[in-house]
Amino acid sequence: SPQYVKGALTEMDFHCVANNTAHRTIEITRKQLIVRRGQPFLLTLEMLQSFSVGDTLLLTVETGPAPSERRGTRSQFGNPSPKYTSDVKAIWKYEIDRRAVLERGIVALSVTPPIDAPVGKYSLSAMTHGETTSLGTLVVLFNPWCSDDWVYLPDEGERQEYVMNEEGTVYTGTSHCIGSRPWIFGQFEEEMVDICLKILDANLKHIKDPAGDTSARCNPIYVSRVISAMVNSNDDQGVLVGRWDGKYSDGCSPTYWTSSVSILQRWFQNRCSPVKYGQCWVYAAVMCTVMRFFGIPCRVVTNFQSAHDSNNSLTIDEYYDDYGLSNKPKQNFHVWVEGWMKRPDLMKGGMYDGWQVLDPTPQEKSEGVFCCGPAPVNAILRGDTDVKYDVPFVYAEVNADIVKWMVCTSKKMYTDSMSVGQSISTKAVGSWKRVDITDSYKHKEGKTNIQCSFETKAINGQDVKLSLKLSSKDHTNKVLSVRVNAQAMRYNGNPAGNILNKVQHVTLLSRQGLQFLSYNLFSIVLDPVHVNREMTLEVEFKNPLNERLRNCSLTVIGCGLFKSDYVKRSVLRLNIQSNSSQSQGIRNKVIV
Repeated sequence: SPQYVKGALTEMDFHCVANNTAHRTIEITRKQLIVRRGQPFLLTLEMLQSFSVGDTLLLTVETGPAPSERRGTRSQFGNPSPKYTSDVKAIWKYEIDRRAVLERGIVALSVTPPIDAPVGKYSLSAMTHGETTSLGTLVVLFNPWCSDDWVYLPDEGERQEYVMNEEGTVYTGTSHCIGSRPWIFGQFEEEMVDICLKILDANLKHIKDPAGDTSARCNPIYVSRVISAMVNSNDDQGVLVGRWDGKYSDGCSPTYWTSSVSILQRWFQNRCSPVKYGQCWVYAAVMCTVMRFFGIPCRVVTNFQSAHDSNNSLTIDEYYDDYGLSNKPKQNFHVWVEGWMKRPDLMKGGMYDGWQVLDPTPQEKSEGVFCCGPAPVNAILRGDTDVKYDVPFVYAEVNADIVKWMVCTSKKMYTDSMSVGQSISTKAVGSWKRVDITDSYKHKEGKTNIQCSFETKAINGQDVKLSLKLSSKDHTNKVLSVRVNAQAMRYNGNPAGNILNKVQHVTLLSRQGLQFLSYNLFSIVLDPVHVNREMTLEVEFKNPLNERLRNCSLTVIGCGLFKSDYVKRSVLRLNIQSNSSQSQGIRNKVIV
């Protein structure tokens, strides 16, 4: 709506609804102007007197501290056209729009932020008839719809999925039994403008050099690297604290989270105090939210049987004693994100453009800070480990050899070149299906000689029946001491304690297999849904275990439904099923 101003200008109108709709930011807000660079927006000024095409009208935009034309953080443009030196960056422009009625002093302008403009919040002012008037502020984002932008993504379906979609799936589990966790990214939810801009302002580079950092925000490579560092809190006032030891009493378990919005809101509302706690899939999902907000196409990717190479050897050593594994070999799965952008910094004729791995989980330092990427996926596929950033580390996560050693003898028992980097997965475009993108990371390998047998499905909380099939090629019977070790292990490979140590004298060698059964079965019944009216949500759970479950909690999320996650604690008690076809799961109604 028009705003009244003093001086030579009497009114101005940012046309927020029309402009934000055209720039695909209307989902964020209808009250603040948010535009994408390289694309014009409409601005209307109303003056006290008539206006001629030759009259002076200069607009000035500024962002960040100490704005400078040489840094691209300040631009003065209009009539008379300023004379720019060769080192001036990010030059804005306007044209008088056909909707102008100059004789009545109504000046409609089509203003275009340049394709190299830094993203962020800008102030806008106008000078005419010898007076300078402040017009207000606007936010500029990257533009994946503009072919000249480094984040340009040609396919509209992919743009809708990787920029506009506020919901998604994070894949977890094992390569033999892939599970999924629904996730609300919520990049267009309330406060997200202020939150995401604060993430950039809170980073260490901005604190050390505010003007230089603001200028560098024209580059999605730089911005994505900053986001990777800021999602974890290891070096700064980042968003999330990581924890993997199971002790979460002073915060929230990583499995509690189902939405980036509540995490980011807590961080922002608590004055950039890191939120407790996260693990890899939480870090990745939060980063995906921030990337999509800024307009960088982004997707969450899960690598099963992921290796962690801390010494750049491209090998992972497993050490066995007589009873089992004594160190952490690899992760059941690890989650990162891919961001889509050009890589002109690599000077390879576009060879490394496209998807780039970025990993906010604090594993190893990159240039002195806990962050990772952007590492071109094509460089990982080609094995070009001299390419920026952090390609050797990501390459090892999907390609490292597992070398197995016997502790007492220091004897190498076996080298496994096949198991690392399996079923690399992401959500499909426009559907909830899983897409296997392993071939984009590594070339197809030969079939493994290791055969796994899955005879029965094991359910969490119930006994597991282990059957070993052993054989001997020797002509004579030999008594062997077979030591069986069962060790609980977290998803990231950290041992959680021994469960079983057993010795048997047999004449056979061992094989074993195990598969998990998905057990989160539930149904949801809804009342008829009406806008701005309370509704009843009834969720019915079925307990597959032989034990009664107490002190359960129910978390309800949804884009635009709540300002934070709605949690109903201690409302469920799930009884034991009386038989396979009937459940006594307690029904619980929650008014949302």
